[in-house]
Amino acid sequence: MINAYRVAGVIAAEQAHADELESGVLMERASTGLASVILRMLAGSIVGTRVVIAVGSGNNGGDALFAGALLVRRGMRVDAIGTTSAVHPQGLAALRRSGGRFTVWDPADSLSLVDDADVIIDGLVGIGATGALRGLAAEIVPFLNSAKGIRVSVDLASGVDADTGQVLGVAFDADLTVTFGAFKPGHLIAPGKALSGEVRLIDIGIADSLGVPAIRAMRQGDVEAEIPGPDFSDHKYRRGVVGVAAGSDEYPGAALLCVGAAMRGQVGMVQYLDRADGVARMVVAQHPEVVASQRVDAPRVTTWVCGPGFVPGDRDHDAVEACLRTSVPVVLDAGALTILAGSAGLQQLVRERGAVTILTPHDGEFARLGGVVDGVGRLDAAFAMARQQGVVVVLKGPGTIIAAPNGISFVDVEGGPVLATAGSGDVLSGIIGALLAQAQARGGIHGVDDAARISAAACWLHGRAGNLAGAQGRPVTASSLIESLGLAMATRD
Repeated sequence: MINAYRVAGVIAAEQAHADELESGVLMERASTGLASVILRMLAGSIVGTRVVIAVGSGNNGGDALFAGALLVRRGMRVDAIGTTSAVHPQGLAALRRSGGRFTVWDPADSLSLVDDADVIIDGLVGIGATGALRGLAAEIVPFLNSAKGIRVSVDLASGVDADTGQVLGVAFDADLTVTFGAFKPGHLIAPGKALSGEVRLIDIGIADSLGVPAIRAMRQGDVEAEIPGPDFSDHKYRRGVVGVAAGSDEYPGAALLCVGAAMRGQVGMVQYLDRADGVARMVVAQHPEVVASQRVDAPRVTTWVCGPGFVPGDRDHDAVEACLRTSVPVVLDAGALTILAGSAGLQQLVRERGAVTILTPHDGEFARLGGVVDGVGRLDAAFAMARQQGVVVVLKGPGTIIAAPNGISFVDVEGGPVLATAGSGDVLSGIIGALLAQAQARGGIHGVDDAARISAAACWLHGRAGNLAGAQGRPVTASSLIESLGLAMATRD
C-alpha cells in the first residue's frame, strides 16, 4: 500500500524529531537522497553533466543546494538560479565551497544556462506553498518546462498543491520527483500526479511519527488479498451472487458489458433483473450462465449493481428504489445517479439504508449530485459527499478517488487514459459488484471502510485490464477490457 500524508502531518512528524530537524540531519538525509537518485538516473554519464537548479528562499531550495554541492563533487557543472539572493544560506555556502555557481534569475544570462542543461532541478517552493506560483517563480517555470533537460522536482513539483493535487496556475512538469519522508496526496491525485512524473521516496527517519494517511493507493499485493478465489468447500452461493439491474431499449449494451464484467470477477452467479423490455433475452443469449428474474428481493443476491444504461425520467425510478430497499450493498452507476439526483425521496432512502451504498459518478454526474471540486480538490470533494450521504463515493476520472464517510480514502494509480472509452464505466460497476458480492457472501463487509477498500481493488483491476488490453498500442474498447479482465484477476508478481 502506498500511504500519502497531508502537509500538517509531515511537518508534525519532522517536529517530533526536533533534534535532527534543528541540527540539519533531516536536510542532510534529504539532499543526500536527492543527489543519489540523480546519480543513479544518469548512470555512467556523470562527469561534465550540466545541472541547473531553480531555487527559492525556503528549505526546499536548501535541499536542492546541498544536493547540488554533492553533484559538483562528482564532476558535474552546477549552476543555481535563484528567485532572490536570500536563498538558504548554509545550502548556498555548501554549493559555493564545492565549486558550484549561483546567480539571481536574469533572462539575458539564465535562459542559455537552462537551455543547455542536461538536468533541471526544481527547488522553487516546498510542500507548504499554497495557491498559484507568484513573481519570478511563475515567470521561470514555463522556461524550465520547455527546456530539453531531464526535469527533477524536489519533494513536490512547484505549483502543485501538496494536499489536494490542484494546480491553480503554472506548475513545473517533472519527469521525476524525489520526495522526502512520505508521499503527499499531490503526488497521487490529478492533476498533480501527471506533473510529478515518477516519484521516488527517500526515508529521512520520520516514518515512526507519521499519523493516519490522508489517502492510500493499492499495489498488486493489496488487490490480491481482496480476491480470495474459490475455496475447496465453496458452492456458487457462497462465492456470491451479483444482481444486475441495467440496460434499456436505448442502451442494451450497457447491460451486456456490466454483466460480462461481473461474470469475470470470481463471483458464483450473476442474476439479471428482467424488466420486461426485451433486454433480458439479449443478456441470456450472450451469457447463458446468467439467470434472469423479475425479483429484486431475490434472497440469494448479495450485491446489486443498478443503473448502467438507464435513461433519465420516471421509467427506471422504481428499479432504483427497489434495489435501495434491499438489505445488501448496492452500487449506483450512470442513469441511476441521474435519477437519484432528481429525487429527494431516493436521496433520503440512501441516507437511511442499513446496508452500504456505493455511488460511482464521473465529474458531470458528481456535479448533478451536488458535488463541488473547485476550491477544495477531488479528494475533499469526494469525502464531503461521502460524509453527507453516508455512502462510499467512487469519483471516476484520471486518478479515481474512492472515499468513505469517516475519511478512509483511496486513489487509483493503476488506471490510465485508455480507460476513457464508451462503456468503460459499465465494466467498472460490474467489477465492483462482483468483488462486493463475494465479500458480502463470505461475511467480509462490516461497513463502509470494507466497501471502500474493495471498491479500490476493483478500480485497480479495471486499470490493469486497460493496461493489458492496450499493450503494444492496441486500441482499447469496453469489450476488450472484459476480455483482459480474467488475466488481470489472475496476474501475480
